[in-house]
Parts: sequence; structure tokens; C-alpha cells
Amino acid sequence: MQELLFFQSLWAMERRHTDGHERSLEENIEMIAEAGFDGISAHYTKRSDVVGLNEAIRGRGLKIEGVCFPRSVEDLRLSLELAAEFPVTHINLQPDVRLRRVEDCLPLLDGWMRLAQDAGIPVFIETHRDRMTTDLYFTLDLLDRRPDLPLLADLSHFLVAREFAFPVTKEDDASIRRILANAHAFHGRVASREQVQIEISFPHHRPWVDLFLGWWEYGFRAWRARASEDAKLVFTCELGPKPYAITGRDGNDTTDRWAEALMLRKMVHDLWSATAQ
Repeated sequence: MQELLFFQSLWAMERRHTDGHERSLEENIEMIAEAGFDGISAHYTKRSDVVGLNEAIRGRGLKIEGVCFPRSVEDLRLSLELAAEFPVTHINLQPDVRLRRVEDCLPLLDGWMRLAQDAGIPVFIETHRDRMTTDLYFTLDLLDRRPDLPLLADLSHFLVAREFAFPVTKEDDASIRRILANAHAFHGRVASREQVQIEISFPHHRPWVDLFLGWWEYGFRAWRARASEDAKLVFTCELGPKPYAITGRDGNDTTDRWAEALMLRKMVHDLWSATAQ
């Protein structure tokens, strides 16, 4: 049976509160595990950090999404070596280059996919601002040249970068659906035309929440149609700290991001269940 796994981003667990207190890694892991998440999303770029992370989750049953930011083909090797030693469900690759020609990107994408295949570790290219995939149209051009490129869809970046009007036009919706057709995992955050992350608990933001739920539903159905019967899909709750989170006059979050992460998980869980019908 196909299954949706919920991960929580460790970056999103950072408080960055004006009181200066930050929870320890162990405290964050305990919160995530006790809340019933299936795994975590964390950087896989430094051996000492990866070793410490795996020690912290030992016995918790948590899986890992490894995040990396390569600027060259060779930069991916360390993350893959770490993933081979400390297993992950997949590598989330943010391509940390800002090339202006599609032709210049293809050798990097081909090289990363070749290394992933050789290592036997899934590597997904994240759609993200200030990366190779910063622009929606440019990313669509990449897919025209590499139709099977596996993506990790974080749609918030495209919506805010393109400043989609609401209601979203048929053309923009079709562009997002093309991205979703290649999505092998998801990062969950809701954006508006002006903000990359809005408070999902505010009633006046509900139209944007519904927009994203509709896109995720389409993405889930597309994934279900092409994935094997026993495949697992990862959805990572990634409500980031400031400056992603909007702050009030006191410099702190306007809502409880942890509570909203749990709210987001519930919404998406119900959505996933509906796609099985």
C-alpha cells in the first residue's frame, strides 16, 4: 500500500526568539518523535553534524531527508558518502548555482543524476529561490530538456517569486502542475503573492491555504499514478523561522509555528486519505 510519510524540518525547529533560548538537538528530536512524525529533514553536508544527528535519533525510529547545496558535480559526493553510511530516504539537492543558460545547467544535472544512480540513493532537485531552479519558467525549460528530472516540490518559492495574482490564472496553474508531474517529494509551506510563508491559522489566509492544498492533491494523485504499490512519499513540514516567519513589533513570530506544523500535517493527512478514494 502506498504511504505518505511526514517529516519535520530541523531548521524549522529553530526558535530565533528575542529571549535568546534555543532548544537542544535532543530536545527537538524528542518533540518531533513524540508528536508522531516519521522523520526529519537535516543537512547532510558535514560529517560531524551527521554523526551527531544519527546518535540523537538512535532508537527513535525516525528516518532522514538529507539536504545538501552543491555547486559542482563533485560537491555531491560527500553527501552521498554520508547517506551510504547513515541511510536517508533521499537526498534533497538545492543546486547552489545561478546559471543563466539552460545548456550550462545540463552537465550539472546529468552529473548529479549519474552519481545518484551509481550510489543507489534517490536524489531530488528542490525548487527553491536563489538556486538553479529559482525561476519557474527556467525550471520548465530544464524539464523540456530533461523530462524525467526528479524534483522536490516547494511551491511556495515559485508563487512568491512570480507574484501570482489571485485567483491564479489557468496558465500559471498549468505551469505548477507541470512541476508537480515530476515531484518525488514535497516541502510544505504556504505562500501568498507577497510573502513566502504566511500564517495558515489566520482565517483571511484560507484562500492561499486552499490553493496549496489543491496543488498538493494534484501532486499526490500524479505521484500515486506512477509510483509502485508499496512506494512511500515524503512530505516535510517546513515552516521556517524568521525571516521566513512574519514577526510582530516585538521581533517574534506572530503564531506558534510548531502548532501550525501540526495543523499543516493534519490538513495534508486528510488530503492524502482523500486521494486514495
